[in-house]
Amino acid sequence: MNRPYIVCHMVASIDGRIDCAMVDKISGDEYYDTLKKLDCPTSLEGRVTMEHYNARKEPFVANDPTPHGTSSVYRAVESDSYIVAVDTYGKLCWNASDIDGVPLVCVVSEQVPQEYIEMLKTQGISYISVGRDAIDLPKAMEILYAEFGVRRMAVLGGGHINGGFLAAGLIDEVSLLLAPGIDGRKGQTALFDGIADMNRMPVKLSLESVERIDNGTIWIRYKTDYR
Repeated sequence: MNRPYIVCHMVASIDGRIDCAMVDKISGDEYYDTLKKLDCPTSLEGRVTMEHYNARKEPFVANDPTPHGTSSVYRAVESDSYIVAVDTYGKLCWNASDIDGVPLVCVVSEQVPQEYIEMLKTQGISYISVGRDAIDLPKAMEILYAEFGVRRMAVLGGGHINGGFLAAGLIDEVSLLLAPGIDGRKGQTALFDGIADMNRMPVKLSLESVERIDNGTIWIRYKTDYR
């Protein structure tokens, strides 16, 4: 399968929790500084993270829920880099077709309302619709590689998106910033979360490097081993 090289880059408390509001309190600019060093022109985030930082707060509500119902691709612009939003059922609304000048690509399932697809086209936002009931992540990555020219990409969470990529065998490297703080609250999302198969064996990691950041954060990089 031809797909991008994928690095999962995250910041977490020492108990592995990644709630955005919490990690904002225990970390600083080191997250973005280290992201630049990973040399990943394209990044991908899930619906919850996008809603917190970039999309409008109000969700999209279709007047007609008729699903798009087919696999399709629309590339509004050609670029050397993209920001990819994973939004299974088309809930995110956008103020523009880019974030800080980087074009958006929305990845949705075929269950997304046709109205949502039309809205994306009207706003000049690229999209990939793939997967009958849920997003087919491997196929979406093949499309990003073949149709959008993405060769290296950072997956920036949340936990369920990370878990989905992990379960699909799509993560090549984990870049983890372990921030100096403890969450401890019951029910908070972990770094990788949401995998339903309770008999699934853990993915082994090979340590590549460890670096101490000035504010007490530790930057750890691993390669994955799915064997």
